[in-house]
Amino acid sequence: MAEAPDRTRLAQALKALSHPSRLAAVGALAEGGLCVQDLQTVMGSELSTVSRHLKQLADAGLVECERQGQRMIYRLTVPCIGGFLECIEAVLAGKPHKALVERLAKELSS
Repeated sequence: MAEAPDRTRLAQALKALSHPSRLAAVGALAEGGLCVQDLQTVMGSELSTVSRHLKQLADAGLVECERQGQRMIYRLTVPCIGGFLECIEAVLAGKPHKALVERLAKELSS
């Protein structure tokens, strides 16, 4: 039998996704790594606000950062989360796309 999920960590990760600006950041990061300035443009927020949102995502284990020269580049630690969010958006729109759901299931099982 599979190990029981750590529901506290799962709740923390889902809570970290519960803000529109953080969802925008995760959506942009699903395309690849970005620096804080790029994320500031995506999120339309002040630099300090973007940094606070990124800290919440990092504390939840969803993003990590790496120094490249003078810039910090942020990346998703869980690349399939982009597909997960697409799937939820499709369901909420009343149009779950079968191929998307199948792709997500495949990504989650690997």
